[in-house]
Amino acid sequence: MTRSHYQFGLALFIFLLFLGAQSAMAAKFFIYELPDGSRVISDRPIHKATYKLVTSRRKAEGTGQIAAKKISFTKPKQIDRWDVLIEELAHRHKVDVALVKAVIHTESYFDYRAISHAGASGLMQLMPETAAKYGVRDIENPYENLEAGIKHLRYLLTKYQWNLHHTLAAYNAGEKAVYYYNGIPPYKETQEYVQKVLAYRDFYKRVY
Repeated sequence: MTRSHYQFGLALFIFLLFLGAQSAMAAKFFIYELPDGSRVISDRPIHKATYKLVTSRRKAEGTGQIAAKKISFTKPKQIDRWDVLIEELAHRHKVDVALVKAVIHTESYFDYRAISHAGASGLMQLMPETAAKYGVRDIENPYENLEAGIKHLRYLLTKYQWNLHHTLAAYNAGEKAVYYYNGIPPYKETQEYVQKVLAYRDFYKRVY
């Protein structure tokens, strides 16, 4: 290779790198795949070894569908332990069994001992004030936790006239946030939460 060819190749390589950098800088939305198979949308690059970049876009249109496209549809082993109880309580309070299982899957992955950084506990990740509202004495008791969580879901479904998007947004972010934004609030966590629960709901409708 001549010196001129080498210089041309190097210049072309640098130019292509520059174009790639410009494209990345122009992107406003980044979709990453997590180790569990789920996907998240970010408004900035995430530099984590466990986050795999799926695609980046300049506009928000279509990002939700891409993010919801691949979710780890693996039925947790723990579900068999709670199956009968979940179905009994869901039928009692007239809430879709698949929806209840989808919420539990997203909230606690069917681990009744789960505690979030925000202080939510149990299978349905109840906050203390929500548990108190439904007369829960022991928030870690699976039966009490499930019944209160399902009652709360029924209350939200009724309040939002069975609009699942608003119901799930309120379950995650609270009723005040849904009221303030007149719908799903612009919180990344809540938007991803709604997409995940709906995807898992479809999964549980198919497998049961």
